[in-house]
Amino acid sequence: MSFTTRSTFSTNYRSVGSVRVPSYSARPVSSAASVYAGAGGSASRISVTRSASFRSSMGVGGLAAGMAGGLAGIGGIQNEKETMQSLNDRLASYLDRVRSLETENRKLESKIREHLEKKGPQVRDWGHYFKTIEDLRAQIFANTVDNARIVLQIDNARLAADDFRVKYETELAMRQSVESDIHGLRKVIDDTNVTRLQLETEIEALKEELLFMKKNHEEEVNGLQAQIASSGLTVEVDAPKSQDLAKIMAEIRAQYDELARKNREELDKYWTQLIEESTSVVTTQSTEVETAEMTLTELRRTLQSLEIDLDSMRN
Repeated sequence: MSFTTRSTFSTNYRSVGSVRVPSYSARPVSSAASVYAGAGGSASRISVTRSASFRSSMGVGGLAAGMAGGLAGIGGIQNEKETMQSLNDRLASYLDRVRSLETENRKLESKIREHLEKKGPQVRDWGHYFKTIEDLRAQIFANTVDNARIVLQIDNARLAADDFRVKYETELAMRQSVESDIHGLRKVIDDTNVTRLQLETEIEALKEELLFMKKNHEEEVNGLQAQIASSGLTVEVDAPKSQDLAKIMAEIRAQYDELARKNREELDKYWTQLIEESTSVVTTQSTEVETAEMTLTELRRTLQSLEIDLDSMRN
């Protein structure tokens, strides 16, 4: 059991005119009492704190005014002595009052201590739970940090998956566009082949027509020669020798065939090169799309694994 009492008094002097006037003050008087008791492994603590403060001071302004008036009215040293004596008497009465209040305070504190010692509540000692509480708090903090890290990883995986999904969709659209271009080119090649077949058919028809006209021409020439021979007339035509139509047609046909062959070779070369370039682009994009699909699959697996870990930690 412990009990402390402290009282402090101070005296200050202030000057009013040519007279030093004391100013007294009683600072707070405080007391504290604490009681410790324990039995059978349990401990109880009772603490009492009571403070009473008394302060009496004489204002400088009011005292100065009063003193000035008294001095002005009386104007003598005797009045100053009487004033000082009055102040000393008042100080003594204040000190007596403080002592009586301290005595009453000690009595009240003694009664309070006795009352608390008899009827004070029992306080259980929870100190041995603090270590467990701190450990649990540390575990909760660690789990919270792990959960935040896992959530961050999941968010990063989702963002990466979204990026790869966008890239996959872009590559897929490009692939479909290239496939559409290839389909259009194949259609153009088919149309070109049809046109080539039509031209070959027309060439064959022209060849047949040429043979037919040549045959008719020979028949007409033979008929005219027979008529001339039967009439016995000799007809000499002073005209330049006609050119061989068959030779001319052969030359024209050869030139046309050569031109058609060159055009066909150039067209085949152009479309072959275009198809090879398109096929290369499609192959490259197909490889990139497959790589993106594989990466997306891996990210989905990672995301599922992280979600499973998060669910298990939450449970």
